[in-house]
Amino acid sequence: METKKVLIVEDEMIIAMLIERMVTSMGHQVIDKVSSGEDAINKALEHSPDLILMDIRLKGEMDGIEAMRRIQEKMSIPVIYISGNSDLAHQKKMNNTDYIDFLSKPISQSDLSKSFSVAS
Repeated sequence: METKKVLIVEDEMIIAMLIERMVTSMGHQVIDKVSSGEDAINKALEHSPDLILMDIRLKGEMDGIEAMRRIQEKMSIPVIYISGNSDLAHQKKMNNTDYIDFLSKPISQSDLSKSFSVAS
């Protein structure tokens, strides 16, 4: 599997750090960690990551699904959603974006690794 440049969008810093550790231990590069949808859009446009790990509930007005929809209007970047909430409303909204996988918190490195292999 080739090394991927990954953008982590997660509003809980401890979880973002754990995800970063998992991603780097799998041999990938974390290009940035942000906590809001607005920052996710800006960093995605700035860095053109190979993959985005996107929490659904974020700081600010915009959720992760809306941020991803706006990113995908401008560029084609695959996303893996990560959330503690898997209700039907969020699932329907996610279907309006092109996503690879949905992982429920707490995530394991094994789950993340499987999702990354789908992204390759």
